[in-house]
Amino acid sequence: MKKFGLIGYPLSHSFSKKHFSEKFAKEQISDCEYELYPIENISSFPELIIADEEIRGINVTIPHKLGVMAYLNHLDEAAAEIGAVNCVDIRRENGKTVLKGYNTDAYGFEASLRPFLKAHHTKALVFGDGGAAKAVKYVLNKLGISFLVVTRKPAAGTILYEAVDAKMMEEYTLLINTTPLGMSPNVESCPEIPYESITEKHLAYDLVYNPEVTKFLERSAASGAATKNGLEMLYLQAERSWHIWNS
Repeated sequence: MKKFGLIGYPLSHSFSKKHFSEKFAKEQISDCEYELYPIENISSFPELIIADEEIRGINVTIPHKLGVMAYLNHLDEAAAEIGAVNCVDIRRENGKTVLKGYNTDAYGFEASLRPFLKAHHTKALVFGDGGAAKAVKYVLNKLGISFLVVTRKPAAGTILYEAVDAKMMEEYTLLINTTPLGMSPNVESCPEIPYESITEKHLAYDLVYNPEVTKFLERSAASGAATKNGLEMLYLQAERSWHIWNS
């Protein structure tokens, strides 16, 4: 039996377990299972890997995306540059266990964003500068899209929401929400920007996927923007993990 799973804390609900359990059933994959491993302290991670030699791959969620890196042998380029890991590949050969960390969020975001990009999407406003923004900024740099990070509190290298005016909105036509604003149950919240300055040239991308149409996307669409939520990104990053574990 090959085991895969998710570490994090707490793990009250999991997209990953549902996704992979349904995948195994649909594709009649009988020799694999996906489990939840609620680890409060990341120092317990090595013990988990040693205790069960059937574990072949691990997804990583909050709060361990950074801490898990100390226990890995190798990192892929995206994980190293972003400074966060959400997928660990485990290879056991000749009595040795080798762990390599990946960031599949970057892959998921890029693959879901690319089809919507147009030639004029050369500048982006990134709302929020937490962990989710790391993969977004990595992808924007990779695609050659310049960006400004917008935050509620003053921080180095960012601007405040009050600085986002009509002139800036005209210039920055890619809008990306990496904050939890609008996520259920707080569905009425959204980034405080001048939505009246949005046009059909804008693309609004929200990493939030519950609800599927957030207030940010609703208000952007009402002004003519193309919109995209984070649901496909979630599926793509999960399938990327599966590819890594089985390649």
